[in-house]
Amino acid sequence: MIPQYIDSERFSYTILYTDHQGHAAELSARAIQMGVDVVVAVGGDGTVNEVAKSLVHTSTALGIIPCGSGNGLARHLFIPMSPEGALQVLSDCNIRSLDYGRINGTPFFCTCGVGFDAFVSSKFAESGRRGLLTYIENTLREGLKYQPDTYEIEIEGETRKYKAFLIACANASQYGNNVYIAPDASMSDGLMDVTIMEPFGMLEAPQIAFQLFTKTIAQNSRIRTFRCRQMRIHRSSPGVIHFDGDPKEEGTDLLVDLVPHDLRIVVNPKEQVILPPLLRAFSDLYNGMNDELNTIRQDILTGQERIRSINKDLLRKLKR
Repeated sequence: MIPQYIDSERFSYTILYTDHQGHAAELSARAIQMGVDVVVAVGGDGTVNEVAKSLVHTSTALGIIPCGSGNGLARHLFIPMSPEGALQVLSDCNIRSLDYGRINGTPFFCTCGVGFDAFVSSKFAESGRRGLLTYIENTLREGLKYQPDTYEIEIEGETRKYKAFLIACANASQYGNNVYIAPDASMSDGLMDVTIMEPFGMLEAPQIAFQLFTKTIAQNSRIRTFRCRQMRIHRSSPGVIHFDGDPKEEGTDLLVDLVPHDLRIVVNPKEQVILPPLLRAFSDLYNGMNDELNTIRQDILTGQERIRSINKDLLRKLKR
């Protein structure tokens, strides 16, 4: 599709493939040295993170063709989920300098956090399968046995203690799949949006899930929100954190801060959303289910073809 949508009079391009974890960062660093104008990440938020963290503090811009299971950053930036639409945005090449965050020095571009979302990210990584259905399955299963922790949060010298189901620090508005943990977050205001979700009962879970999809989570009585440039989190024991959905083990003390206007990104200036958030979420869920069903169907067909081949071999041997 690239020759159809990328203006050959304005751009030349090279396609490179990654073959191990960290390779995207290596390729991006090499591109910077060569003076490349835009490095395009083709993948999900993990791939985007790996490319983007190499591009901060440089004049090389990040482009995105979303092909992941969540695509949180692309969705926040209104980059179309279709390759055709994403390529058109790249060809228009509108570039803005936007914010990014860090947790204990590790860059994040959508969200980072501790608590249940980090716990589920770890389980998701261990599952070996990607996709929205896998994430929902892990969330429902692990949510029944997860025990909230108590955290001390320090901002500008003032410390407060919270018992929390999760603490999310957001540069962008969502985790991915149109799950809005910080609906009003901006990547250009120099601040991160912090959402603290207090422990809740099982009967409250459906309402919270609904509000995450409809951008109304801040209206829930279990939610505390504020904005800041930097904060420290202290917890009783080391454990997992997440950055853009990827898990990582860290200690008891965490420093989360925001770096303003230090990453150049190709954005969609039209910023038009065709469907309301909830309808878009159901549409994505339907498409995700179809993708997984198509994969299962293909596996069945492959298995059937293999069985037919084995039967033919058996018949030939019997005839001999």
